Amino acid sequence: MAGPSAPDLDRTKLLAARFRAASQRPYLASALYSLSVVPSTAVPTMGVDRYWRCYVSPAFVDATPVEELAGVWIHEVAHLLRDHHGRADRLAPELRRDRLRVNIAQDCEINDDLLADGLPLPAGRVTPAAYDLPPGRLFEEYLPDVPATGGHDCGSGAHGEPSPWDLGAADGTAARVTETEAEAIRRHTAEAMRAHHRNRGDLPAGWRRWAEQVLEPAVDWRRVLAGAVREALSWASGAADYTYRRPSRRGPALRGVVLPSLRRPLPRVAIVIDTSGSMGEEALAAALAEVTGVLREVGVRGDRVTVLSVDADVQAASRVTSADQVELRGGGGTDMRVGIRRALDVPHPPGVVIVLTDGFTPWPDEPAACRLIAVLIGADAPEPPSWAETIRVPRP
Repeated sequence: MAGPSAPDLDRTKLLAARFRAASQRPYLASALYSLSVVPSTAVPTMGVDRYWRCYVSPAFVDATPVEELAGVWIHEVAHLLRDHHGRADRLAPELRRDRLRVNIAQDCEINDDLLADGLPLPAGRVTPAAYDLPPGRLFEEYLPDVPATGGHDCGSGAHGEPSPWDLGAADGTAARVTETEAEAIRRHTAEAMRAHHRNRGDLPAGWRRWAEQVLEPAVDWRRVLAGAVREALSWASGAADYTYRRPSRRGPALRGVVLPSLRRPLPRVAIVIDTSGSMGEEALAAALAEVTGVLREVGVRGDRVTVLSVDADVQAASRVTSADQVELRGGGGTDMRVGIRRALDVPHPPGVVIVLTDGFTPWPDEPAACRLIAVLIGADAPEPPSWAETIRVPRP
């Protein structure tokens, strides 16, 4: 049974717990009081849907102390503030298939922050430590390493899939929050957190990172890098040429004359990789995987991709079809000029050169005779020349 008619809910106790949570963490007050209560005997404990409706088991309220109920209120509203359902919608289908597994990963993201904040939570609440995972990660990072089955169901406001007690979008028996209103609540909460931390200095690290992301959203470097590579490839492949290998379709109209056709060949690509000692392997590998993934998608592979490992000199040059084939050598000084020069000094030079570096390197004095994308690893990487297209990749 689900809905407001569910019997015997101790509202006084439940709302006292919410008041306690809002009083002790005032920066969450607006979000907590945006939740509408829906008593339900179908929900095991408490859960939320996409519309900020909080489903509550009367039996769970009876069995749980007020201080723990306050922690559960914060846990459930954290799913909505962190837009877990929206992020779950963007997962690959094979990862989204097991909603309870997704929920476990999301609970890991939340609960380690709540416990670090000194909040008591009911027994059985999952944490990263229960799976030998490090704290402070996002649920997308935890998901591959959590169990494939089991776990608590926090509702569609968490994993994104309708739960048995979910009233759905059309139901008007309980108040609902629109996505536009939800975004306003998130921003207001983030601003309250920033003010609290400025005045008190005791905002938990997890919430501090979340507030910074909401107020100053980081650019998705993967999307920007993929877009830059695709655009550069499109530009380079626009250099059409004539060929007689495939006669023009207009040829039959002119007897005795063989007309060439236009062709747009796939461009050649050179990836120049900084393998000096200052480079971080994880960020470098992530950027390289993104680049090679885009090249594979658009059909640029095989002998059209050359990878050069460079520190102060070119240590290795090879044609590759995947990131796994790349041979990284080096570890000394840094001079990307020699790698760029080597990449262009071939009978069939590339139309696009992609340089993966931490930026602490000399650059050519003049623009390269092709499209050049500088992928800078690390927030402190200095600016390359203005003629280079720049993508910044944060270190993990």
